[in-house]
Amino acid sequence: MDYLAVMLFAVATCVTPGPNNVMLMSSGVNFGFGRTLRHVIGINIGFPLMLIGVGFGAGALFHDHPRLYTVLQLAGALYLLFLAYQIATTPAVDFNATSSKPMGVVNAALFQWINPKAWVVSIGAVLAYTSPSGAFATQILLIALIFFVCGAPCSLLWVLFGRYLRKFLARPSALRMFNVAMSLLLVGSLVPTILELTRHHTLRALFSN
Repeated sequence: MDYLAVMLFAVATCVTPGPNNVMLMSSGVNFGFGRTLRHVIGINIGFPLMLIGVGFGAGALFHDHPRLYTVLQLAGALYLLFLAYQIATTPAVDFNATSSKPMGVVNAALFQWINPKAWVVSIGAVLAYTSPSGAFATQILLIALIFFVCGAPCSLLWVLFGRYLRKFLARPSALRMFNVAMSLLLVGSLVPTILELTRHHTLRALFSN
């Protein structure tokens, strides 16, 4: 296994925009750095565990039962649309208040299982960087470890970016505009999933006999 290639892949996929990073930046703005750390921890525990699950069976399960994968894609898309609505309609908050709650560790970890980008990245990593001729289980665990090590700094960058935007978003109107922009980015991240669901009559096949 080419460790450098896996590291480059991990950094490239973890640092680029996607549902996780958009929500982290939004949380950094609305809740600050410290209160968003649980969200970061959840992502960077949940995704490596998901990757291990994909490597050890989920991929084969979805290959044998493609409708199950379509159901998961659809559920993930609907949940992301719900999150986008929540972000867009978030009222202006007092940055010093503590009544609002950011996403916690468990919810952030579970979210990976309905995150379209997480599925694409985990399946891509397993297919691209494992070899049947090697110790497959060891390869999967090493890839998951690399994502764990590389993912956390990338997540923190997005939280810090959001944290330092706070001073520019002190006005309620500016914060509302930011939240709407973040919700639109989150919806935009769904475009590949929507295209896949509509291509080859995927949804029609789901509801057919």
